Amino acid sequence: MKKGLLTFVALLALAVPALSACGSDKSAASSDQQTGTAIKQVMTANLRGEPYTLDPAFASDTTSYWVIDHLYEGLYRYSQNGDISEGAAEKVEVSPDGKTYTFTLRPEMKWSNGDPVTAHDYEYSWKRVLNPQTAAYEPSALYYIQGAEAYNTGKGSVDDVQIKAKDDRTLIVGLKDPITYFPKIMMSRAYLPVNKKVVDADKNWAAEAKGIVTNGPYTVESWDHNSQLTIAKSQRYWEKEKVTMDTVHFKMVNEATTYYQMFKTGALDLIDSLPIDVIEQEKEKEEYKSFPDYSIYTYTFNVEEKPFTNAKIRQAFSYAIDRDILTKNVTKGGQLPAYGYTPFGVKTPSGKDFREEVAPYYQFDPVKAKQLLAEGLKEEGWTELPPITLKYSTAENHKKIAEALQEMFKQNLGVPVKLENQEWKTYIDTFKQKNFQIARMGWGGDYLDPLAMLELYTGKSSRNFTNWANPKFDELIEKAKVEQNEEARMKLLHDAETILMQDMPVIPVYFNNENYLNSKKIEGIRFSVTGTPDLRWAKRVAE
Repeated sequence: MKKGLLTFVALLALAVPALSACGSDKSAASSDQQTGTAIKQVMTANLRGEPYTLDPAFASDTTSYWVIDHLYEGLYRYSQNGDISEGAAEKVEVSPDGKTYTFTLRPEMKWSNGDPVTAHDYEYSWKRVLNPQTAAYEPSALYYIQGAEAYNTGKGSVDDVQIKAKDDRTLIVGLKDPITYFPKIMMSRAYLPVNKKVVDADKNWAAEAKGIVTNGPYTVESWDHNSQLTIAKSQRYWEKEKVTMDTVHFKMVNEATTYYQMFKTGALDLIDSLPIDVIEQEKEKEEYKSFPDYSIYTYTFNVEEKPFTNAKIRQAFSYAIDRDILTKNVTKGGQLPAYGYTPFGVKTPSGKDFREEVAPYYQFDPVKAKQLLAEGLKEEGWTELPPITLKYSTAENHKKIAEALQEMFKQNLGVPVKLENQEWKTYIDTFKQKNFQIARMGWGGDYLDPLAMLELYTGKSSRNFTNWANPKFDELIEKAKVEQNEEARMKLLHDAETILMQDMPVIPVYFNNENYLNSKKIEGIRFSVTGTPDLRWAKRVAE
């Protein structure tokens, strides 16, 4: 385990962009120094695939999030320097007991269709996510609110949910317990608003550009499915004069070599997930940007699908992976081998990183892997494993990783594994329907805290697709949510992670390191360790 690699402070520093092109310039246009003519503030990035949805209630993937984060604004938002600050809320008051938040909305907030943004929109949107009939992706993100969980699970009434619009500009939210980090929790996309009138009028309102109404810095100008999506600066956004990038074209090119060549020829201004074979030659160039990311690359088990109903067999597959070889020789992008679930990046009261406070939970050990496999087979009364299919989403880099794991399982366990890939939108549905034995996925925290990573695997989490649940794990997470002593809270989270790693419903593979190529013609992109690149303050400085 490498020591001292990332600290909380260092990660926060990485959230700050090069701001030289942003400043207080009121104009979205810059001038070419040679000709004096205005430079159109237009850029082209690559999504790599079709967004699963642009309705924040159902979004679950970074492809969708990248667009959504530019379209909608919550009561809080990330500021230009990466801090969590007031967004649609002009003022926030917290009761002395820490359980009641009163939000006052900005009077100038407008939807892109001209409707005022009101507290009623937020009440409607959050309760829509909680409505069990909605089947939203992330209702459990709102369970901190009094009455929310009971309503979402069919055990309570919507009238008991403590989300109340007192008037058009005042939203009152009552929490079950005092949560000092509630603003961080609210960075989840489940807290984003939608326009009630628009949603109620058409259940497919988010399927095409013309139906999408937004309250954030951008609107959807056009959407040519599976080809290109274009967003344009909203003229109704409350802070539009500070949005420097007028138009962003998102291409949807999934083949890494192709979008890399498009960047090299100037057809793309920003790409991520560089082809593995070009990383070394690009590392020393000015366009290359590399940032540790508070996220993890995993393979998820369905613990109700044989043979992964047995914990020892799940552990065997983890011990069979040589993560050092994988990150050095396959991914090559600065990723760190994951010997636990929670990434580097959170400094604790001990002065250490959370990840460094405990020894690795497992390391590459083919002898132990085979031993655990044999024990698991014996426990189940099996003489051999059933056929195993490993699923992954179509992408060149994911394919190379899947092929490397396939070979490791064969060499180190003697287990043949079939590979199956699917295009992104189909794959997301497959994963959510739990139609897999073992499948590629990953997770990034909405905020810098181990809770943002570990809470995913509670039995009541709407984002837990493993079919795994452990009452002791759930108890520790619930205690950690309300523990006010930071040292004690970290101890609870370590204990919870230990249970997760012992039961192994998910294989941590590596901690992500994001690699980008950013054109020298575009400055001011805010790269973040907890989210997608923020393009609103970007600026084209040359044609």
